[in-house]
Amino acid sequence: MKSVAVKELKNRLSSYLREVRGGEVVLVTDRGNVIAELRRPSSGNLLNAHDRILERLSAEGILSVGLPQDVRAWRPSPLRRARESADLLNAERGDR
Repeated sequence: MKSVAVKELKNRLSSYLREVRGGEVVLVTDRGNVIAELRRPSSGNLLNAHDRILERLSAEGILSVGLPQDVRAWRPSPLRRARESADLLNAERGDR
């Protein structure tokens, strides 16, 4: 395990990233205090965790996963409006 000051890390970032790629763990320090840790991602990385969460929410029917331009991916909200927005604005203005 190595430690490096922020300034040195900025000056030699590529070099330290090569070491991390090789399995080294680098502690980043600011004024002698450790503020970050650089290491290779684990096999269950964050992206996979997000994918698992999205799959679970999709299976529960909470969300639909799809491309933004795919109109079939969008569903109407189950929430219903009690009043139209124009009615709410008119009531706020006193224009009933």
